[in-house]
Amino acid sequence: MFKKVLIANRGEIALRIIRACKELGIRTVAIYCEPDATARYVKKADEAYLVTPGPLRGYLNIYGIVELAKNAGCDAIHPGYGFLAENPQFAEACAQAGITFIGPNSKAIRKMGLKDEARKIAQELGIPLLPGTPPLNSLDEAVKSADEIGYPVMIKATAGGGGRGLRICYDEESLRRQIPIAMSEAKKAFGDERVFIEKYLERPHHIEIQIMADKYGNMVHLGERDCSIQRRHQKLIEIAPSLLLPERIRCEMGEAAKKLAYAVGYDNVGTVEFLVDESLNYYFLEMNTRIQVEHTITEEITGIDLVQNMIKIAYGEPLNIKQYEVTLSGYAIQCRINAEDPLNDFLPSTGIVTAYYSPGGFGIRIDGHVTEGYHVPPYYDSLLAKLVARGRTWDEVVRRMHRALSEYVIRGVKTTIPLYIKIMEDEDFRKGNFSTKYIEEKLHSLLYTEEKDPFDLAVILSAAIVAHSRV
Repeated sequence: MFKKVLIANRGEIALRIIRACKELGIRTVAIYCEPDATARYVKKADEAYLVTPGPLRGYLNIYGIVELAKNAGCDAIHPGYGFLAENPQFAEACAQAGITFIGPNSKAIRKMGLKDEARKIAQELGIPLLPGTPPLNSLDEAVKSADEIGYPVMIKATAGGGGRGLRICYDEESLRRQIPIAMSEAKKAFGDERVFIEKYLERPHHIEIQIMADKYGNMVHLGERDCSIQRRHQKLIEIAPSLLLPERIRCEMGEAAKKLAYAVGYDNVGTVEFLVDESLNYYFLEMNTRIQVEHTITEEITGIDLVQNMIKIAYGEPLNIKQYEVTLSGYAIQCRINAEDPLNDFLPSTGIVTAYYSPGGFGIRIDGHVTEGYHVPPYYDSLLAKLVARGRTWDEVVRRMHRALSEYVIRGVKTTIPLYIKIMEDEDFRKGNFSTKYIEEKLHSLLYTEEKDPFDLAVILSAAIVAHSRV
């Protein structure tokens, strides 16, 4: 087994990887930029090193990170998610330095990283696709293609991901206006301004299939997750398994995901994403060649540690599970606890966490990196923690999540916790009546009265004035 692993990431996923490594007897090396100097994951690693320059670029410095890993005596690097996780150059730089990249090979990353190439491969394999185009060469070509496909259409960045570079267009005017904006955003985010268009489904479910493959051709899928509760294409709540899919469709989609992974020589943990319409027709969307934020709920219903399996596969161990041995038990829900204000268009919230009390009890799991006194910086993703509940039935897991959210206290910054409490109480959510438009269509009915922070100085002073006036 590996002796020492460098974790090329930060926050909760870095802490998750550290825990997996410790159970396998592997020493860990953390990297951090100045805003993360006192972060929990930095303290939990066996070694930690400052990377520069800047609060963001340090985590994107391919050759600096690889060189640091070499100097620290690491024999492997785990990229987590985000940052360099799906960068084939990073995987290649690791290989050139004689360091194992804990993830799929660079060829598979490259093939699946470009959405138009991934669509071509899926089409050749007979996997259903929504009508779409190759990368566009002009506005006139886009207009002509959109007329043939039929509005609404979605503009998508060829090298996109994470909801960036996406624009929905309902007519020619919006298409002409949005394409330059999407191209500019794609250029800034991915260094590639190319975009294409694809038919837009109004109210689909966003379903993803978790796959796991070793270096010897063995592969399994671990069922699906429903990631339909989204805001601007950013997932908020994830569910496993889906309430929508019958066993026949689940098996079909699982085999389609495996077929795609086989075709590109995939050899680690990954996720194939689909859109599913009301008639249970499914369409390939993309493949994520990394661990997903929501991997937790698959672990909860299968009992399989995905992060440890990533490490074992990268080391060269064969899969020790067959497809017929994979069983899904009960239900799991994950809520992404973000430092955002749902009452103010989900604007990010930064500042000091003045109080932190986490929920617990049977069937509750928290993957997080926040403690009292933590400074939420403005430079990174707003994710503070992932609250996961599991139960034998759907009703049980919803009630358990509602209870846990009601216990969760984070003060000093705005969070999405109050919104999730309202969602758990919503009759449509409880009945499984939701799609990717759920938040957009229901937000007005999910509004809540903001609870006053008892640790807020203004609240304390106001209470003191009231008390004094009564004397």
